Amino acid sequence: MSKKVKVGINGFGTIGKRIAMAINKQNDMSVSGIIKKRPDYNAYYAVEKGFKIYAVSEKEAEAFQKAGIEVRGTLVDLIKESDIIIDATPGGIGETYRPLYSELDINVIYQGGERASVAEGSFNALCNYDESMGKKTLRVVSCNTTGLLRSICALKDLAEIKKVDAVLIRRGADPPEIKKGPINAITINPPTIPSHHAHDVKTVLPWVNISTAAVVVPTTLMHVHHVTIRFKHNIKKNEIIEILNAYPRIIMVDSKSTKIESTAQLMDAARLGREKGDINELVIFEDSITIEKNELQFFQAVHQESIVIPENIDAIRASLKLAQKLESIKETDRTLGLTKRLY
Repeated sequence: MSKKVKVGINGFGTIGKRIAMAINKQNDMSVSGIIKKRPDYNAYYAVEKGFKIYAVSEKEAEAFQKAGIEVRGTLVDLIKESDIIIDATPGGIGETYRPLYSELDINVIYQGGERASVAEGSFNALCNYDESMGKKTLRVVSCNTTGLLRSICALKDLAEIKKVDAVLIRRGADPPEIKKGPINAITINPPTIPSHHAHDVKTVLPWVNISTAAVVVPTTLMHVHHVTIRFKHNIKKNEIIEILNAYPRIIMVDSKSTKIESTAQLMDAARLGREKGDINELVIFEDSITIEKNELQFFQAVHQESIVIPENIDAIRASLKLAQKLESIKETDRTLGLTKRLY
């Protein structure tokens, strides 16, 4: 299309700033402005990158003026200047803005920290792009749910899936978060089985029989999942590997040949040639793939800071009906440099 759609971003933290940079790489959209609550280092980064800064309200704008940062207006002004809003505020905050978004009749993409009921539908590009086309509000599911959905949707056409079980070893906090933990513990979080991740997967794939359990560990790097999928019929390892190697947004890593045996080494490898060292793809450890008749087991790793970024770009196109599924995924992957290799 000749005219770029204007995307406003409410929130410029871990996810919001990455979405903003990803939008800047697209040919059919641009950032109309970003919302910041306070003039911190992320605000100065936004200024350096040329983003227009808006405050939530006039009250917050005063702090930016004192810091010498120009504010173009408030959230209401940004909404009026935009065709769609990405709500990248902390979990639970996006829902508080829902009445305002509705009143101003703006399309909105929420994040996985919100309840599923905040939007018309939960979204994963590879699983339900077509069903999400034209919906005014969408919710891109969380990083963990995105990782689970990528592997499930990659394999769902191989044979009928009877049951999925996943144990999630979750990072304790993102790198910049200094007030979270645990520091010296493994927390069973949440203590219920299934954890909320199973319910979240079902908001995208209602038919899947899935149970999840989760623990939180003292690291900031990535999540790791142990996934077990039971199919109705027996399967072969070479079929699994062939499908996963061909599927978009999945990188297969052979730890024996690469000597990558940890999330630290995954991130170090990504820093060799990737912007910010981000891994937008799901990483599956190829040599962990184990088959016993109809049962598949493997380990996968999720970079929580970046795996949902391409999903947000595709969600914009789906909501505004800018492109068909494969067209959008291909363009997003091209512009963000998604590959089948880490480096």
